Amino acid sequence: MLELYSYFRSSAAYRVRIALGLKGLDCAIIPVHLLRDGGEQLSARYREINPESLVPALSDDGRIFTQSLAIIEYLDEAYGPASLLPSSPSARARVRALALHIACDIHPLNNLRVLRYLAHATGASQEQRDTWYHHWITTGFQALERQLERSPDTGQCCHGDEPGLADCCLIPQVFNARRYEIDLGPFPTIERIVAHCETIPAFQAAHPSRQPDAE
Repeated sequence: MLELYSYFRSSAAYRVRIALGLKGLDCAIIPVHLLRDGGEQLSARYREINPESLVPALSDDGRIFTQSLAIIEYLDEAYGPASLLPSSPSARARVRALALHIACDIHPLNNLRVLRYLAHATGASQEQRDTWYHHWITTGFQALERQLERSPDTGQCCHGDEPGLADCCLIPQVFNARRYEIDLGPFPTIERIVAHCETIPAFQAAHPSRQPDAE
């Protein structure tokens, strides 16, 4: 049985929820509230599941997997046929690069623990933290827009017309950008891809507002 330790607004967990939907896999959602009681992810109980104290974590019949991109590739390989990465090595490298740009270069600078550190260790005000957030999202999206706009491999989705690993990462990051009221007008290719993906049931079902722990 698949179980996903998830927080409704976690973009990393959101990625995995999309992938589960695209693969047509049933999965029980186990909420881990990142804010309540100082953060349930920091509890001794959850650290036994994931010593990193991060979500998501996936349990597959008791075997635990962590890190969203590794989880997604595991699901794609273990529950074939593989469909979230293209078949050719060059195309897979392109899709992984797009996904890693979002998951490793954009997202980590803006996740909860970084924003908390800025507040507690440096005394950054809410306005300063918002400025930080806007800067790194905008900088990352500028590069991503150029990559997508200039590539003939970009279709309705990040790669071709079928959603895959890169789209699983893009849509949650845009959700976060919208929460912080970042202007997406300068990124028409990103907006177009997101608009298309938002018509797909797997993306709709994975949306934070549709999760059992949504607030």
